[in-house]
Amino acid sequence: MWKLATPVLGYVLVVDALALIAVVATAALVPITAQSLLWCGLILAGEIVHLEAAQRIERIRELAADGRPHMHLQSIWIFAGLLLLPPPLATMVIVVSYAHSWVRVYKRRGVIHRKVFSGATVILACAAAGAVLSAGTGHVAPYVPYLDGFGGMTALLASGIVYFGLNYVLVIFAILMSNPGKPPRQAFGNPSDVLIVLAAVGVGCGIALVMTVRPWLLPVLMVTPVALHIGLLLPQFQAAARTDSKTALLAPEFWVQLARNELARAAELSSTAGVLMIDIDHFKAIDDGNGHLAGDEVLRAVAAAIQAAVRGGDYVGRFGGDEFVVLLPGTTSTEIASVADRIRTAIARIEVPVPVIRPGKPEVISGLTASIGAAVYPETATEYTILLQAADDAVFAAKAAGRDRVVLATTRTELARPEIPDVL
Repeated sequence: MWKLATPVLGYVLVVDALALIAVVATAALVPITAQSLLWCGLILAGEIVHLEAAQRIERIRELAADGRPHMHLQSIWIFAGLLLLPPPLATMVIVVSYAHSWVRVYKRRGVIHRKVFSGATVILACAAAGAVLSAGTGHVAPYVPYLDGFGGMTALLASGIVYFGLNYVLVIFAILMSNPGKPPRQAFGNPSDVLIVLAAVGVGCGIALVMTVRPWLLPVLMVTPVALHIGLLLPQFQAAARTDSKTALLAPEFWVQLARNELARAAELSSTAGVLMIDIDHFKAIDDGNGHLAGDEVLRAVAAAIQAAVRGGDYVGRFGGDEFVVLLPGTTSTEIASVADRIRTAIARIEVPVPVIRPGKPEVISGLTASIGAAVYPETATEYTILLQAADDAVFAAKAAGRDRVVLATTRTELARPEIPDVL
């Protein structure tokens, strides 16, 4: 955070300070009762279940939205908390929501100040929306019992607009200040994303109402947030987030996009990132000797082994043929070597039943090996193409050295492609 430009750093600190002042100023406005504690517990439980069910979608969305506002469905639980809870408990919902997202979606990578800033903007938005609700109903939280008739509907709509509008403006201003060289239009994101927040506010109202009238129906209503995530958010990224049909890993085009975004983020945060290139040894002999169906089963088994061996926040893709790639955000040379060797060991343990057995051929394919090349940003290279090429050259170095090993590229010039023995 301290490496931000001075105007951006000043803006972030001012917003954080205003949010803290708002929390302190509203702490004693409404007494905390046993009922409000029960509601708070239910909202927190709902938020945790929701994000756990949708974390993979959310992880891809957050990375793909880099440089644009990220419209999320956490507002469902935050707005429900605004309508039902005293300000300190509503703040707790926001803090837990963003902390949970940082741990489970961001995987504790070095962007915590962004989460703190985003949480601060939401706290300020809730304070402003709460003021609108108090003015419209003449009461303090919980507001739901007083949202009746045309006046109640007007107050609710106005609070929703203030909640979204203030949060949106604060975030947009931060993006514009942080990216002076990018087109301003990009900072505003996709206009259709506004529907996501509006839907979240609407569902949050429904959850708040159900909790005051029939709280036992909350588990049934829980299906709605998860369905919104799958049915509304995921289609927006189907064109970009294509998966490889044979292995169910990320397709090359989208993996490349994620890799470029992650390297840009690593540069911005003075962080690191690693790339692994994995090549199955003698795969052509397996494919030719056992048939393409057996070769496809081997590819699927290797893909599953790689996916199981990497860390939770890593991105695994199929690069083409029998080559796989892994993007490891925030990794060091030691860590990437450890992950690579874990992958190599996992591949060696694979046993793949052959779907169509040929005469004289085994029923199970085993003894697989892989040559793995590793490269680390910025140690090996600072540009995506050179980094990937260094990892690819390291694969050739591993093959030339006897295969079934990991080679870590140190500098781009050290790994001119060696001759590989023409032996299967």
